[in-house]
Order: sequence, then C-alpha cells, then structure tokens
Amino acid sequence: MCMFCKCDTVKESTTTHVVNYKNSIIVIKNVPCEECEQCGEKYYTDEVAEQLEKMVNLAKQMMQEIAVLDYSKVA
Repeated sequence: MCMFCKCDTVKESTTTHVVNYKNSIIVIKNVPCEECEQCGEKYYTDEVAEQLEKMVNLAKQMMQEIAVLDYSKVA
C-alpha cells in the first residue's frame, strides 16, 4: 500500500537514485523499487536501501565530480 495516497496499486519497477555529495553527484541507475501506479511515489526494500548505502559510500571513496553506477552490475 502506498504511504502517500493510501491506494493498493503498487508495482515492481526500477528508478534512478541521485545523491548530491559536497560538490559532486552520485547517480545509481536501474535501482529496483516499488512504484505507486496512482501517485508515482517510489519505495525501496530494506535490502535495496542497504545496498544503496554501500554503493554510495564506495562512490564517495573514489569520488570525482560525477559518478554513475549501475545497480544491476554492482549490487
């Protein structure tokens, strides 16, 4: 169920996760999520959120101005 509009029309999907870090941008594409078909809100499972945190921390260590990661290839 969607936490925003309270409807039951949530489907599996993918999205792009963007993090602004200092003067840099980290982009992680093809991130699995659940998406509300009514309002478009996206949700991550706990497992995906943990993987995103690891990926963002890895990108911060080798940071340049822009980092682009593909979730399906890194997770």
